[in-house]
Order: sequence, then structure tokens, then C-alpha cells
Amino acid sequence: MKNIFSLFTITLLLLSCKDLDKRIYATNKKGITTMQLFFPVTSFIKGEIYTIKKNGINPLKYTTINDRTDSVWLKVEDIDTALSAFLQPEIDTTNLNKFFTEKSFLDKSINAITLTYEASVALPDTMELTNWDVYIDPNTNNVKRIYMVKQINKSTVLQLTWMTNQCCKIVTIVTDEKGLSKIKKEEKIIWDF
Repeated sequence: MKNIFSLFTITLLLLSCKDLDKRIYATNKKGITTMQLFFPVTSFIKGEIYTIKKNGINPLKYTTINDRTDSVWLKVEDIDTALSAFLQPEIDTTNLNKFFTEKSFLDKSINAITLTYEASVALPDTMELTNWDVYIDPNTNNVKRIYMVKQINKSTVLQLTWMTNQCCKIVTIVTDEKGLSKIKKEEKIIWDF
């Protein structure tokens, strides 16, 4: 009985390793198989937040609703809360590989290497993240901008545009029962004055 259990456990381990290979390795159109590595977006944003906190910068947050804009100084300890919707799920190679694929290209019109991540399979209902892009300066290899989209429910979409070392903007878009979309709220957080 012990041998059967051991054999079963080993078989399960081998099968799960095989599935992991399918998720992490991708074959391109030329038949070349390469390891698919995702840019660690969440770690990058958390690093930027850490730098803001370390420097003791209180960001200025502008909120626009119905063409009215209000501003408030954000406490550094409130930054994580203001950006919490975009810190989950963790975007890295290990946990989203089975759902998304990466495409990269040099976009000369904006002078950036663009990494585009799109769903490769039907996403589970619990997955709000639908796609994201990372823009890298080809001369310095530094991240210039990150753009993320989350489908919160059938009628609400959140978009984040992160400008490295400068600011970020969160746009909430709602769709009514007629299918018409409009911007419900824009929040811009600036830490580079």
C-alpha cells in the first residue's frame, strides 16, 4: 500500500511539472520554444511606492467627478490603500503564466519597447485583471510607463496609467444598461513636483 501511494505521489509531481512547462514555455511562429518571463509589474510598482515613502513625499491627489476637481494631500501611509486595486493579483512569471501571453515590439512612434500582456485563455470569473502593457525606453532600458485594465464587474472598468517617478492616474469607467460608457471618476496622484 505504501508503494502504491509513493508511485501515485511521484506520478502527480511529474504531471504537475509537465503542466508547469506548458505554462512557462511558449512556442513562437517559427517553432522556437522559449521561456516566457513576465515583467514583475507589481514588484515594480511596490518599489516605486517604497521610494515615495522613503523620501517622505506626500503626494497630491486630484479627484475629478462630473467635471468637478478636488485635491487633497495624501499621507504616505495611505498610498498603498489608494493603489490597492492594482497591487493584486501579483503580476509576475509564476502565477499568471497560464492565463496571459506576452508580445513585445519596438514602437518607434512613442520611442518605447512595448510589452503587451493579453489573455491567452478564457479568464476565470474571479480574475479582474484583463490586460496590461509595460513601456520601456530603448536607450536606457528603464520603464517609462505601465498601463493596466481591470474589469471590476459587468459595468465597471478600472484603468491605471503609471508614469515612472512622476505620477499615476486611475480612471473608473462605467457602462449603463444601454451599453454607453462614460468616465465616472478620474484620480491623479502626483509625487514629482
